[in-house]
Amino acid sequence: MPYDFAAHLAKYGPTSPPHLSISLDRARRYCQLLVSSHYENFSVMSLLLPPPLRQHFPAIYAYCRWADDLGDETGGGATAMDLLRWWRTELHACYEGRSNHPVMIALRSTIDTFSIPKQPFLDLLWAFEQDQLMKRYSTYDQLLDYCEHSANPVGRLVLYLLGANNEHTVPLSDAICTGLQLANFWQDVARDRAIDRVYLPEEDRRRFGYRDNDFRDQRYNQPFVNLMRFEVERTRDLFYRGMRLLELVPHEARGQIDLYLQGGLAILRKIEQIHYNVWRIRPKLGAWDKGRLMLRALTNRAVAAFPR
Repeated sequence: MPYDFAAHLAKYGPTSPPHLSISLDRARRYCQLLVSSHYENFSVMSLLLPPPLRQHFPAIYAYCRWADDLGDETGGGATAMDLLRWWRTELHACYEGRSNHPVMIALRSTIDTFSIPKQPFLDLLWAFEQDQLMKRYSTYDQLLDYCEHSANPVGRLVLYLLGANNEHTVPLSDAICTGLQLANFWQDVARDRAIDRVYLPEEDRRRFGYRDNDFRDQRYNQPFVNLMRFEVERTRDLFYRGMRLLELVPHEARGQIDLYLQGGLAILRKIEQIHYNVWRIRPKLGAWDKGRLMLRALTNRAVAAFPR
């Protein structure tokens, strides 16, 4: 059945009746349903994920999914801002042990198990609120600041689940997560333009001579190719910079982290394969692509585990 966020909001949103009888098992099943109902560039969960974490990853994902949908699937503007404020209230209630929302019930267990602080969850909400207020970015540094709130907290939450959130791992995780966010932006230039969001920095468009009317008319020309090649190459550098994270997380989790990283790199290759014409084609990973990435990750894990 297609995912219909409006139906989920009607059932579990701020105007719905309280759901006092939701058990932890039912809440976890709901979060798992959200994971399975969405396309992602990389598998949020796979056979590479350590079994003890498989009931906790969906809770993190579901929190992010709801926040994203409250910002993007409710018409935007004041309505979205009000709903995001409600979601923040639900988060505070979660930390106080009194939320009745299924996502928060599942999340509370995860927070308690791994002693996760509130700030990464709050940072994500800041980013979704910014999407309602800021539609264009003048500089790459502004875009990186957005990624600091929209993407990097997700990686830090994953590090908490792995017991590996420290001063050595966080910068490497941030590089990978920012890369994933930027790869998604370059993949979705046309989709974002359709909802009046422009993540290609103005300074970069001017640097390569891609004029405002070119962007308005979605013109595919040599300046656009040069611009997109530049963005893809420096995004790839972020992934390369973050690769050392694989050496610093628990061995049993390296395959899943590698899958995220390789998924981002694969999207960049897809953009290159269509000669950067993301105006005409939205590059995405098909089942064959994801299967190949999974096989590679499984092979790498097996080789790494083989005694030398």
